[in-house]
Amino acid sequence: MGRRFHLYSLLCMVLLQMSNVYARTLPVGAGKDFRSIRSALALSRKGDTILISKGLYKEGNIIVDKALCILGEGRPVLDGELKFEILSVKSNDVTIKGLCIRNSGRTAINDPGGIKVYDVDHIVIEDNILLDNYFGIYLQYATHCIIKNNTLKASQEQEYQSGNGIHCWKSDSLQIIGNKIEGHRDGIYFEFVTASVIWRNISKYNLRYGLHFMFSHSNAYITNYFKSNGAGVAVMFTKKVVMINNTFEDNWGDAAYGVLFKELSDCYLSGNHFLRNTTGIFLDGSNRIVAERNVFRANGWGMRMQANCMGNRVTANNFIGNTFDVATNGSLTLNEFKGNYWDKYEGYDLDKDKVGDVPYHPLSLFAVIVEKNPPAMLLYRSFMITLLDKSEKIMPGLTPENFVDNQPCMSPYKL
Repeated sequence: MGRRFHLYSLLCMVLLQMSNVYARTLPVGAGKDFRSIRSALALSRKGDTILISKGLYKEGNIIVDKALCILGEGRPVLDGELKFEILSVKSNDVTIKGLCIRNSGRTAINDPGGIKVYDVDHIVIEDNILLDNYFGIYLQYATHCIIKNNTLKASQEQEYQSGNGIHCWKSDSLQIIGNKIEGHRDGIYFEFVTASVIWRNISKYNLRYGLHFMFSHSNAYITNYFKSNGAGVAVMFTKKVVMINNTFEDNWGDAAYGVLFKELSDCYLSGNHFLRNTTGIFLDGSNRIVAERNVFRANGWGMRMQANCMGNRVTANNFIGNTFDVATNGSLTLNEFKGNYWDKYEGYDLDKDKVGDVPYHPLSLFAVIVEKNPPAMLLYRSFMITLLDKSEKIMPGLTPENFVDNQPCMSPYKL
């Protein structure tokens, strides 16, 4: 039995080696063996490489239904003429690299993409340029895929005219790395996606959110940069998320946030920078979140935590130059603030242990007034408001007494 198994294994290895030996390269382009991508695909076999030379290719919808490597040489352009989905990937183990893909069809009925991946695994999409497509890269029911170092740009001016840059739906174990996304509805969109990593992406000037994910659990977002998106970043109905070393910058507007957390639970945030946003973080119905060693600088509100949030721990963060460091819409606080640096803290440190001797109440009376009456913001910087805030700090009566940092740090952390 053992000898037969050994011979069978040896035969399989020989066949595998033979298949690799016979993998071919099929050149496409003017003066090449194949004049069109479609003709090369028709004669290709599993494991082949289709090498596309520089040029303009208008071939409608191209379906990739074999395990192939499709490489561009000199950045060939595949143009969908605003009519077609350009590349439809319907086989496992496909690599697409070095192409310029532009002008896909536009319709909300079947959501065409520049590259759309259908119910397969182990796809690599790397170093491509995608211009003015409805959806840039669209993955559905995909697993173990890598989307890396692509540039995606769209120029639509209305949300209904554009899909998302990288759109992932009901997928698992994805790696979204080093992409640059601009001008889409949402830069990166996750829905029902699990166990994935989003790392070193730049998402800016998108019409709605730079990053938008819902019902997507156990994912990690690391060292991404989100700037000047219509409404910032939105995270909804999700649990067990890790967000480390991301930057959220210049997201301004009535309903714009550095990050919006809605119905989020059991998450960890560290090393993130929230810079010049209307609101750095807005938490609504979010519980058991640990936020430590983050920077909130020059925002309208550093953090707005609704009264329906509980069990959150905010510790060792820097709050610097915000109009309001924190705000809430209720009087009961079931969250912990501890050991943060507040630039508005005016206490002292007699024992020189770098911790303020007097507890700090970061919620100002004016923040409470504005939360309930937004037009009151017109009185900001008036003498009366300054007097009210000073009086409230000396004798708190209207702000929640337990909204307090008992160990305020005397100097900012090096973050």
